Amino acid sequence: MTEAPREGHHAAHTWQEARSRAFEVAAPIPPGPVPISSAIGRTLASDVLAVQDMPHYASSAMDGWAVNGSGPWILSEPGQRLAPHQASPIVTGGLIPPGAKAVLRSESGEITTDDDGLPILALGGTAKPGEPRNGQHIRKAAEEAVEGEVLLKAGTVLNPAHIALAALAGLDHLNVQGKPLVRFLLTGSEVVVQGVPGPGQVRDTFGPQLGSVVELLGGIAGEQLRVGDSYEEWLAALQDTEPLLGEPDVDAEPPADVVITTGGTGLSGTDHFRKAVAELGGELLIDGIAMRPGHPAVLAELPDGRFVLGLPGNPLAAMMALFTVGGPLLAALGHGKLEDVAEVPCGAMIDADPGRTRLMPFRLMYGLASPAQHAAPGMMRGLAAADGVMVVPPHGVQMGELVPAFALPWGKPLPAPKPAEDKPRKAPARPAKKVPAGPVDWSALDA
Repeated sequence: MTEAPREGHHAAHTWQEARSRAFEVAAPIPPGPVPISSAIGRTLASDVLAVQDMPHYASSAMDGWAVNGSGPWILSEPGQRLAPHQASPIVTGGLIPPGAKAVLRSESGEITTDDDGLPILALGGTAKPGEPRNGQHIRKAAEEAVEGEVLLKAGTVLNPAHIALAALAGLDHLNVQGKPLVRFLLTGSEVVVQGVPGPGQVRDTFGPQLGSVVELLGGIAGEQLRVGDSYEEWLAALQDTEPLLGEPDVDAEPPADVVITTGGTGLSGTDHFRKAVAELGGELLIDGIAMRPGHPAVLAELPDGRFVLGLPGNPLAAMMALFTVGGPLLAALGHGKLEDVAEVPCGAMIDADPGRTRLMPFRLMYGLASPAQHAAPGMMRGLAAADGVMVVPPHGVQMGELVPAFALPWGKPLPAPKPAEDKPRKAPARPAKKVPAGPVDWSALDA
């Protein structure tokens, strides 16, 4: 016999309320420095300035010889000050020695001897008259930037070229806006991570996908921890195990901002989410949502500031809960905004389901959103082929009616509904001809 209070316990928030609450409970993570190798895709929190001239020394743009004055030149040791009519070998990027006025390319010079048989450098090969001109083939100091010049402005979303520029400037870290680090607690002793599952087993669907989805939603995917179904394992995994004494491990991940768990959010004796959160002194912020699939989703906050998002154990239900609660939560922590919900015209009539919002993956067909097949809570086939998710209100939807919807994090934006076109004005109706009463004579058609 089904216990009525349990369904009510899982329906504490409507879909809209849960989504808004997940966004409102979190504050943006403060900015901080990150290594430049981890900064691609992050947003600069402050301007990046040149800490010295770029380049900070004059260098050669060619392989050849640094020269002073006109030739022929007496050869000198590399790096020494050059007197007039002296030259020394140099490579591309090499430091221009004191006294050098230009660089003669290796193709434009040749080593020969003077009247006394001593080696000298003379023009030759492809040399042109007057070569090299004063300053030719020298990269001057501060050609790219002077010390204190702004290289990148705050608000820039960093791409690989920005990172290369920062490295060229000699920077090791960049000050970026905060972004939530997410760790994963994957549970279930029946879960196998490879091969074909046997009876009583299920293949892991969370490990391969959750990190990527979190990245698409604006988080940083951290480490994954797999535990069994005992309460002791749950409690130990949720505890903050950062070392309190001794030197910090510079290679270790920083503390997580969000922990995402899978399974264990129901009300049976093997579901430990709520008990573990309570023992750790945490607070339940969202305890069930009036939606399906995904109604057992739970969001909590621990005393150390970490948020814990409990996803249901069924894969499609977990994804719907992640979109509903995880997306807004990560957006708030990462200085984002709560995305607006779009609308699509529904391609089917969907009956009412009083008290519950239904999230339905759909395909766009002829401009209409048609509910996908294979969209039960434990299935992924429907979502894999979907263009988005309809948010069907409890009162249902009529065929052709606009219904709230959102795009998938990995998909294209949903097209805006076409505005209703003004119908052309009809021409005045002509007076109808009188139709004779009685039988009609069709003989004229055979003439």
